[in-house]
Amino acid sequence: MSQQPTPPLQLDETASQTGGPYVHIGLAPEQAGFEIFENNFGNVLVDKKTKGKRIALEGTVYDGSGTAMRDVLVEIWQADAQGHYAHPADPEPSAWRGWGRTGADFETGRYRFETIKPGRVPGPDGMLQAPHIAMILFARGINLGLHTRVYFSDEAAANAEDGVLQGIEWEARRSTLVAKREERRGEVVYRFDIHVQGPTPAEETVFFDV
Repeated sequence: MSQQPTPPLQLDETASQTGGPYVHIGLAPEQAGFEIFENNFGNVLVDKKTKGKRIALEGTVYDGSGTAMRDVLVEIWQADAQGHYAHPADPEPSAWRGWGRTGADFETGRYRFETIKPGRVPGPDGMLQAPHIAMILFARGINLGLHTRVYFSDEAAANAEDGVLQGIEWEARRSTLVAKREERRGEVVYRFDIHVQGPTPAEETVFFDV
C-alpha cells in the first residue's frame, strides 16, 4: 500500500505593527517626559576627549504631503575621524561609540546631532568610501526602519569616487543624500532634510534595502 505524501507545513504569518505613535516612550523616553533608563541615549556623541572636527547634523523629515514629521525617531552610526568603527569586525576598532539617537522636536519637527566628521572607510571592493553617516528612521506608519546615508557637500571629490553613491543610477537623486554645509556663529552645521515620499521622484530621499 503506497503512502500518501505529507502535505507541506502551513504556518500563519506573525502580525506586524508600525513603530508608533508611542515610539519615543520606548526608545527616547526622556524626551517624552518619562524617566525610565539610568543612562539615556542622546544626540550628543562627543565630549572633551573625542578627537576630530566637531560638526552638527540637523534637518527635518517630511511625509508625502510635505508636512514635518514631529514624531519621527532618528538614529545614526558612523566611523571616527580616522575611519574606524566601534565594531569587532573593524581591523582597528574605535574606542568611540559613534552612535546616537534622538527624536524630532515635538514643536518644530527638527532633529539635531552633535558629532564629528567621519573619516573614509574601505568599501567591499577595498576602495575608500566617501565620509558618510548611516541613518535609520522610525515613525508611525513605517513598518520597517528606513535606512539611508548622509554624505557631505564639501567632499565632492570623495563623493565622486564612492561606489554606493555613484551606484544610484538617477543622478538627480544622488543629491538627496548630500547634506549642505552651513556655518553659524563659528559652528559647522550640515543640513540634511529627508523626504519619505515625493513630492516628485527626484526629490524623494534614497533609502537602502539593508
